[in-house]
Amino acid sequence: MSENPATDDDTGTFESGLPGILGTIDVVISKIEAVMLAAGVLAMAINTCVNVVARFVFGEGFFFAGEINRILIILITFAGIGYAARHGRHIRMSAIYDALPALGRKILMIFIALFTAGIMFFLCYWSYAYVETLYGRGRILPALGIPIWTIYVWVPIGFAVTGIQYFLTAIKNFTAKDVYLSTGVVDGYADTEKEV
Repeated sequence: MSENPATDDDTGTFESGLPGILGTIDVVISKIEAVMLAAGVLAMAINTCVNVVARFVFGEGFFFAGEINRILIILITFAGIGYAARHGRHIRMSAIYDALPALGRKILMIFIALFTAGIMFFLCYWSYAYVETLYGRGRILPALGIPIWTIYVWVPIGFAVTGIQYFLTAIKNFTAKDVYLSTGVVDGYADTEKEV
């Protein structure tokens, strides 16, 4: 077991590294995301299995199973990006980052977090515009009969939550001594300088 619990497996309970109300909001959003992800994956697995069994037993699957899986994939994907950002689980290209000293890594992490937050907010804006366009067209899913725009609402929400998470990561790195990959996950790299 390592000395720093923030670098251990964080799939259990999430503890935000933010103070006060920001930390409380961070924890609440984390719990909502975890429930959405678990329920979404479970529902997709059940839907797929039931549909496969129906094909073998009745000779044909349920006509709405594909649309349900489509809705769940969108939900899981865009709830998952915020979850991954919160737990410091996004893929990183870190060759330059790894070669920097602690202060350089901190400065680069702040830049990366702010830049990524900006991109997420940009994508949030354009995905919201896309949802508005779909709303204006009035199209519906053929099997379920629900408006198509409702299943894409998770896209701007996911981008917004992820952007907020990266922005909070930048704030955490401004205010904390260590380098943080997210508000609750300390960078796992140790300095290469040896103590004399």
